[in-house]
Amino acid sequence: MPDAATAGVATLLAVVFAFLNGLRDAGNGISTIASTRVLRPRQAVLWAAGFNVAALLVGQTGVSLLVATGFVPTSLVEPAMVIGALAGAIVWNLLAVRIRIPSSSTQALLAALIGAVLACAGPGVLNGQGITLFIAMMVLAPLAALLLAVALLIVIFNGFARLPAVGTDRLFRRLQLVSSAAFSLGHGVNDGQRTAGLLWMLMLGAGTAASDAPPFWTVASVTIALALGTLVGGWRMVRGMNQRLIRLSPVGGFAAESAAALALQAQWLTGAPISTTQTMTAALVGVGWVTPMISVRWAMAGAIFRAALLTLPLAAAFGAVGALVVRAFL
Repeated sequence: MPDAATAGVATLLAVVFAFLNGLRDAGNGISTIASTRVLRPRQAVLWAAGFNVAALLVGQTGVSLLVATGFVPTSLVEPAMVIGALAGAIVWNLLAVRIRIPSSSTQALLAALIGAVLACAGPGVLNGQGITLFIAMMVLAPLAALLLAVALLIVIFNGFARLPAVGTDRLFRRLQLVSSAAFSLGHGVNDGQRTAGLLWMLMLGAGTAASDAPPFWTVASVTIALALGTLVGGWRMVRGMNQRLIRLSPVGGFAAESAAALALQAQWLTGAPISTTQTMTAALVGVGWVTPMISVRWAMAGAIFRAALLTLPLAAAFGAVGALVVRAFL
């Protein structure tokens, strides 16, 4: 396959993956602010998608750098690794939707990449530090979101205990606009940079891109596709994961969104891609622990975390198969 055709196929797959990513994750950024009735469903969809796109204004490239260089040395990158990883992650995400597994797109993509690298070059080329950081953030980011949600609610309940309930509700309805925007912005940065990192990996391996930052068009194309996925799937999913997981007040919605948004900022410090689905889930669980009148749907929360146990090996297997199939035709 000519180099231009290889790049075209990889770009198309990256855009498709990003669109499906937005379609599946739409409920994370929309359900909280819609379930508290701070915004109407259509408004919530536009709000989340708009801040997904606003991520293009953020100059953070740590996530794409880790994906592009942190799993396999640039000199050993093959097109089959990138195309196979994207194809395997897409297949797994579609299958997860079909069988109703609330899996993480971040975990699916990176597990598929690891599987593709193993199939093409064996375990000796994998970067243990990159994989360790990825696995560590799978645990630490949700834990941080849970603890932050608990801490925020304790501070709010103590600080606003003497204020009238109506005034507190009005204040946090306004503040929830900020927290929801922050979460959607973090989602756009994390998921857009993560997928663009694979395209950058392909170009670094071919020697056609600079090593300091991914080409802007790669980030723009996948981020816009992510936002379009949010638009298409958003208000269909507005009664999705979060409302089945927990019933929210504006105070609870603000705490959950703020905690998840803050936990996502770990991407700035570590460069590690983070699961927005699991981060928001953990934040909602933290809200449920502190709020007496709220009951957490533990079955749904457990299903989301159990999905990771299936996603890692199965997405890796799909990535490996995808890489071997692509390699046979290159």
